[in-house]
Amino acid sequence: MPTLKIGLRTLKTAVGVSLSVMVSQLLQLQYFSSSGILTLLCIQKSRRKSIQAAVSRFFACIIGMFFATGVFFIFGYFPYSFLILMLLFIPLCVRLRIQEGIASSSVIVMHVYMHKEASLAFFANEFLVILVGLGTSLIINAYMPNIERQLNRCKEEVELLFQAQLQEIAAYLKDGNRPCDVKAMQRLSDVFKRAKSLVLLYNENHILGKDELYSPYFEKREQQYEALARMMPYVSRITVQMEQRERIGEFLLTLSNSLLQSGWSPGLHEDLCKIRQYHKLLPMPESRKEFEDRASLFVVANELELFLKAI
Repeated sequence: MPTLKIGLRTLKTAVGVSLSVMVSQLLQLQYFSSSGILTLLCIQKSRRKSIQAAVSRFFACIIGMFFATGVFFIFGYFPYSFLILMLLFIPLCVRLRIQEGIASSSVIVMHVYMHKEASLAFFANEFLVILVGLGTSLIINAYMPNIERQLNRCKEEVELLFQAQLQEIAAYLKDGNRPCDVKAMQRLSDVFKRAKSLVLLYNENHILGKDELYSPYFEKREQQYEALARMMPYVSRITVQMEQRERIGEFLLTLSNSLLQSGWSPGLHEDLCKIRQYHKLLPMPESRKEFEDRASLFVVANELELFLKAI
């Protein structure tokens, strides 16, 4: 039997709807159940999205209430009046960029139609219904779980996978008889996808602005991942055993170990420059295959330089 899982957003929606209906009933508002509908429509996955939804729905409801009052006053409280109302109101919401609130405002429009009377008391009642519904959603959605632990776990995974892939490439270059495994690259791709959604959610929960703790880190690491991805086809083409590939292999081991021990060493760029300078002083290749392999090593060195620049 499949287990029934209740997520946090579902729980908050249930609590929010109950609270908004209860408050509206305590205030003895007419159409009190509509507060629950507005709360239901405004519970979002982040604080920023929740505020945006509440603002667009608030203005759409207020505009819809007075717009519907005018249309029904002119054309009468008949079903065909909705045709005129929607043909005018929906484009207006789109023009004002509050189209997200069209469904919510329809609830208030129906109240105008059913009440069949425009009065100050009715407008005050509807305003309070809107206020309770949207206000409750904002209060409930103010609580968001801390996802820093998940982001830090993604960072750890990225570091370990980079280390594993660098060691794998180094082992291949130092020993050409073994294949180069790319499982770490595939797992890195999955981690970056997961981290992107988490970073987006983390930033959207910081209403006063984006937090710069995680975005720059994953952006730089993704640039390094792209450099490794471009490098891999050229690594696999290198089959001739020669000193140059062993030097690059040793450099990759140093790069991997520096990541494991204390982060990226500032002397790595200088070490790579020395290796590239050494390659320039070597005699011309003796065979076409050696020429192709040295060309591939040149591309690998270029990508490694871009990898280091992204640190």
